[in-house]
Formats: sequence, C-alpha cells, structure tokens
Amino acid sequence: MNIDHLEAFMYVVHLESIHKAAEALFLSQPTVTARIKTLEQDLGIDLFLRKGRSLTLSGEGKAFIPYAEQIIHTYQQGKKLLKKEDHPEELVIGANLITSQYFMPFALPLLKKAHPELRFKFISAPNEVLLDKLLQKQVDIAFMKDVSHRGIQKQEFLDNSLKLVVHPGHPFQFQEKISVQQLANEPMVFFECGAFDWNRVYHLFEEANIEPKIEFLVDHLEVAKSIILSKNGIGFLPSLSIKEELQRGDLIEIDVSHILEINQPIFVAHLHNGFTYSLVWEDILESVKEFENHRYLAIN
Repeated sequence: MNIDHLEAFMYVVHLESIHKAAEALFLSQPTVTARIKTLEQDLGIDLFLRKGRSLTLSGEGKAFIPYAEQIIHTYQQGKKLLKKEDHPEELVIGANLITSQYFMPFALPLLKKAHPELRFKFISAPNEVLLDKLLQKQVDIAFMKDVSHRGIQKQEFLDNSLKLVVHPGHPFQFQEKISVQQLANEPMVFFECGAFDWNRVYHLFEEANIEPKIEFLVDHLEVAKSIILSKNGIGFLPSLSIKEELQRGDLIEIDVSHILEINQPIFVAHLHNGFTYSLVWEDILESVKEFENHRYLAIN
C-alpha cells in the first residue's frame, strides 16, 4: 500500500472531485484516478461507486476513511520526527477579514510566546477562500463563519453577532422597544461584507413595507464605525469590531432583539483527519478567554 495512493483517496474525499484533487496535488486527473484504482486493487474493494463521470463513496469507502486518515497521520508524524530541519516547524493559520483585524493581532503574539519552537504563518482571506485552502491543506487551521462540509471539523469560537449601535445621547438610548418605523426614519450607514447575511436586515424593512433611510453604503468597517462615532448615522456592526467602543461608552448598543437577531459566531476549523498541534489548539481556545478579559481590564 502506497502513502501517495492513500493521500489521493483522501483528497478526493475532502474535495469531492477528482479534478480538484488533481489540482491540489499538482497531478493530472488520470494519475489521481490510477492511484485510487491501484488502492482499490490492493484492498480488494471499490472505494467509490462510479456512474458515468459521477463519483460517490461506497459503504466500504466511508468505512475506510478513518483508517486512511490514521495511516497518513502516523506517517506524517514519523516523517516530522525523523526529518532534521534548519528552520522551525511552520503552522499556517487563516482567518476571515474581521477576525484578522480584531482578534489575530492579540492572539498571534500569545501563541508565539507559548510555542517559540514554531513559526506562525498567517493568511487573511474571505470565508470561501479559507475553506478551499483548508481542504487543499494550504492552511492548518482557520477562523471563519459556520461551514458545512464532511471533511471539516469545527468548534464555535467567538461571538460576532450583529449589533445596532448609536452614539451616546442618541434618542434610541433612552427608548424601549424601538419599532421598525423608528429605525427606518434614522439616517443609517450600511457596512456590507460577505461574512454576514445582510439580506435579513433588508428583509426587516421589506416585510414592514418601509423604505429605510440609508445615507451611507460602505465596504470598510472602520469607515462605517467612524460615521456612527461622528454622530452622522446609526448602523448594524459586527460585535467583534465594537467591543472596545461599547466598553468605553463611545458607542451604545440598542436592543432590537424583538424585531431582528443575527447571530453569526466565528468558528475555528480544521480537517477531520486531525489537527496535529494539540497543545496549540488548547492555547487558541484559552486565548479567547484572555482576549475577553483583556478587553474588560482595559477600561478599569
């Protein structure tokens, strides 16, 4: 049994395509197909069911996945142990744009301090790109929005739900149960980003048959925040980006849960065949607690 054949099998499983697996492995499609067929011959089973050009895992193929993962993992660990390198081992971390800007500058130095033997490479990219890089093993671990893929294991990580915020002294600060009509009457700034389902905000006004007073439509979060801070509008912003302003009292959160709630946590994700840096994983989870505590202490 050849390790290259097992890796070809797992790439096809994760990427759900021989074409994508071939691109990720820098091989031709016939080569990937030949490797899988040779593996099937060695095992004496059909790992995939073939119908025309379509390819689906067989029952035996699904059952074989954890064993293939374990063999590859053991091989990679043994290779790392035996290989002597002049440069430190590298851990590649990816994060979506908002997490990159507001959490990673805090977390990366902590991780380096805890693991000086590692070199940390960081990539900031949209969620769709991060998923693709995870599946192609170009990223070891990624911070991103919720994703459903059988090749990915994930854990809820940070709260980044949308919050309606206004400047201090705004009339909404002293009101209860803001109506959709009242919300529509206020000059509003919309920060549009692919990380959030903004259609739900638009749908709120559509259902009430009301046209909102959108004065500013921007694609940069700090620009949107600055407009609200300068008292030129109100808006919905991701909570990760406004923690400091809320705690200092520079911005005021308005409870609109009776008319709209958009909860979109950040998840930490890696491939199902395991994240080899278990100690780093624990430190990543611990960094969230320190991040929240740091924010709290910063205003006391």
